[in-house]
Amino acid sequence: MKKFLMLFLFFIHFHLQAQIVNKDGQFNYSRIFVDTDEFEADYLDNLEKALEIIHQEDLRFLIINDLGYHYHTRNLHKSLEIINQGLEEVRVADNDIWEGRMQVSQGAILLRLEDLDYAEIVLRSALEKIPEAETWLLLTNLGYVYERRGDLSKAFEYAAKTLQLGEKYQDLKAMAMAYSDMSNLFWKQGKFEKGVEYGMRSIALFKNRGLNDLDFDFTLHVLGNNLVALGRYEEALPYFQRSARIGEKYGFYNNLSDTYIALTDLYCQIGDFDNAYNSGKEALKYAELLENDFMVVRSLLSLGKLKNQDRDFDSAITYLQRSIRTATEDFGDIYYLGLIYQELSEAYEGKNNINESFKAYKKYHELTQLVFNSEADQRITQMQTELEVHQKESTIFLQDEKLKQQATIQVFTLILTGLMVFFLFFLYRVFNRRKKYSLLLEKQNKEKEFLIKEIHHRVKNNLETISSLLSLQTAQIDNQELQDIMIESQNRVHSMGMIHQNLYQGENMTAIEMKQYFQNLGGYIIDSFDATERITFDCAMDSLELDVDRAIPIGLIVNELITNSLKYAFPDNREGQISITLSETDSHLLLKVSDDGIGFDRATGIKGTGFGTQLVNLLTKQLDGNMTLITNRGTEVFFEFQIGKAA
Repeated sequence: MKKFLMLFLFFIHFHLQAQIVNKDGQFNYSRIFVDTDEFEADYLDNLEKALEIIHQEDLRFLIINDLGYHYHTRNLHKSLEIINQGLEEVRVADNDIWEGRMQVSQGAILLRLEDLDYAEIVLRSALEKIPEAETWLLLTNLGYVYERRGDLSKAFEYAAKTLQLGEKYQDLKAMAMAYSDMSNLFWKQGKFEKGVEYGMRSIALFKNRGLNDLDFDFTLHVLGNNLVALGRYEEALPYFQRSARIGEKYGFYNNLSDTYIALTDLYCQIGDFDNAYNSGKEALKYAELLENDFMVVRSLLSLGKLKNQDRDFDSAITYLQRSIRTATEDFGDIYYLGLIYQELSEAYEGKNNINESFKAYKKYHELTQLVFNSEADQRITQMQTELEVHQKESTIFLQDEKLKQQATIQVFTLILTGLMVFFLFFLYRVFNRRKKYSLLLEKQNKEKEFLIKEIHHRVKNNLETISSLLSLQTAQIDNQELQDIMIESQNRVHSMGMIHQNLYQGENMTAIEMKQYFQNLGGYIIDSFDATERITFDCAMDSLELDVDRAIPIGLIVNELITNSLKYAFPDNREGQISITLSETDSHLLLKVSDDGIGFDRATGIKGTGFGTQLVNLLTKQLDGNMTLITNRGTEVFFEFQIGKAA
């Protein structure tokens, strides 16, 4: 009886705290921050306990995903550990949709760990696995990746896509998040009035939704930031205070650090340096509890800025230099890194150390220019697109005019049919002239064909010369890492040279036969790694011709992937196979490159310099394609390119 009573009380407590109820062996789960927000700060502990007794597959996957995602507000490394465990389970169950959902959570955690490239790969891999209605969170996190890189225009583009998706499915949370992110981006761009406007739109949608969650908490903070920037301190303070109350209730360490950073700035603006310092220390405390270097860097920046305004320049320099050391050279967010150097320049100026102040300001200027150039490139691309559209419209107009002229000529031809006999002699002379002109054109075409082949031949020879120079230079280098880089560069040059060789040797001067090209390329790369005896190369595909604008980037992508397989997939001289297929549908090219090696280790992430990965990503975007990485058995990389949209 006593045991039964304890079990009964346990389930009552469980119901109140974690919203999980057991009914005849079936567990019902009211999702945290989706169905309810009526629970206390120990909700994550209760969810973790629930996993020990829940074995219903879909419910278990749902709880693992919620637990892993929401743990990122307290402990990023534990959060990633939970999601990785969940990914193992869903892959064993062969459940693509849940794999995609957990990859979205994994990407969100990775970007907060500043692993931006891997986060983008994971998020893009998830894009085709989950229903469109659920992709708003994925798009939101892709926007955060670009925001951290300093590409604010691209980040705004993803926020706009999230808004469109929310409106399509009438998803209040998606629309509220889109407006919240736009408000934050306007703040970074210095457009504070717009930031307030979009922040208020987001707050209204969150209130209509009726739940206090992580993102509502963040939006309160963002709206407060814009109000502080406008000097409306009394209006901003209640938003920060409410944000702090929500964060402390649910243990949102990330948001608490953000909010206390903002409070530090607010108190500085009104000259309350004691409260500003206390807020800065609170921000640093929560950032360190979260073990998030990004938040630690920003907290130290807020303390350095405070000390600058308090004219305690020695303390300011100490905090700012510590912030730079924490950021390291690989820090992803150019915007905040620039602010650190701006404050450091002012601190050195305050100490009359003009030389160090100039160095810091120069670094700040360089970082600011990177953000500016990113936005400028976006604008240039937009203008270029508009110009191309205008040119196409002009071409269509000219073609219409030509058609009208042809119709007029046909009418006159019918009228003048009776005069045809009169013009027979004239037409005969015209025929002879046209025949001579055709012969002349044929001769000129042959000459042009010869010249084009000669150009391709010379380009191929020049590329071979470059490849040979790289080979000679490689032989003079003792450093193995530099040798590998030189060999990879040599292979890239050779892959392009093979394209031009095929063009001048083949009958078709505008297209490349890809099967033969892949066979030659694969054999060359394997031979360059001295792996012919242990690695077999399979190219099981039909003959397929591509134009040179597609063949070169696809060749470079295949070159990088074969090189990566040879470097990492077959350690200790083990034997294996690399396979390539390329096929064409009505509107897409499908490329698959795979090996049966040890597979890609997601825990260790990208090996080497990462240049090859960046090159593959850039070439994939150039061809308007998508890439999917699968590592169940060996490594398989799928590409889908849209036909007719290559750069």
